Amino acid sequence: MHLQQRINAFTELGRFLGQFGLEHIKKQEGILQNDNFFEGMLQLLDTAEHYNGWFTKKNVQFACKSWYEALSEKNMHRWVSQYTFSETKPKTVAIIMAGNVPLVGFHDFLSVLLTGNKVLVKLSSSDTQLLPFLANYLVAIEPAFKEAISFSEEKLVNFDAVIATGSNNTARYFDYYFGKYPHIIRKNRNSVAILTGSETSEQLEALANDVFRYFGLGCRNVSKIFVPQGYHFDAFFNGMYAWKEIINNNKYINNYDYNKAVYLMSNLDLLDNEFMLLKQDEAYASPIAVLFYEYYRDIETLTEKLRADSDQIQCIVSEDHIQFGAAQSPQLWDYADGVDTVAFLLKLS
Repeated sequence: MHLQQRINAFTELGRFLGQFGLEHIKKQEGILQNDNFFEGMLQLLDTAEHYNGWFTKKNVQFACKSWYEALSEKNMHRWVSQYTFSETKPKTVAIIMAGNVPLVGFHDFLSVLLTGNKVLVKLSSSDTQLLPFLANYLVAIEPAFKEAISFSEEKLVNFDAVIATGSNNTARYFDYYFGKYPHIIRKNRNSVAILTGSETSEQLEALANDVFRYFGLGCRNVSKIFVPQGYHFDAFFNGMYAWKEIINNNKYINNYDYNKAVYLMSNLDLLDNEFMLLKQDEAYASPIAVLFYEYYRDIETLTEKLRADSDQIQCIVSEDHIQFGAAQSPQLWDYADGVDTVAFLLKLS
């Protein structure tokens, strides 16, 4: 199977996903294998939350929309144009996936197959439904993928390289067991936003998407904001108000109530708008329903601090970095932890 065939298959998968990322889901004409897979995907959207309470229908639809946009033919060709591909004997790459947000490991899955390698997937117990279904769709439209895709619930064996994503604790486990193989091992990272006080209401509403999408569980979710000394939070809270309905999710409100109780019993100062808590804290990783904030004196000093802490930061949202509202819509060439997955895979041959 040539590179263009692989591109065509994933572009077609993107078109298939596009049907489910719309506000009103509608079956479209001209999409391959749609009669065989459309109803099955509808059922997955309706039942995803039963398997994982964080995977609401809206969040899964957002993931579908994001991948539909990313997998356009234009984006795919722009992405692959940065590399030199050669048709060599494929390697088997084991992927140990996280399960914090829907399809969080899809980029690794895509990268392995696009480079002509075979993928051996170890799914997270939190996300076992979506990727196997989409893999079946890929095989249906491009049967050559059948021999290149496998899933395992057992101990991983017979592989040539590893891509593993987990916490800082599991990363030590991954290092111990997989260190002898070519590998990418990802640890905890969080995203931050830099505010100056001059943001428009539209920018702050967009920032709310970066904070609350996927309930804040993704590494690209903003978990901390940096604000100038003397910053007034009224405009910020007005921007966050667009997501006030999030408090109606049972899992979210349980975390909100628990964290609020813990902080209040500790006599900690909080800013509270009844659906999120703001806590002044130097750490980057905030609990669910909590956003940390820290004051800064000048941008130059803050820039140096963020550069020194770059191994803890996934992305920065600000006027000069990722645009407000765009943190959860990375491009294909925006690699997790800044590690070029495709370059790593092409070197395996």
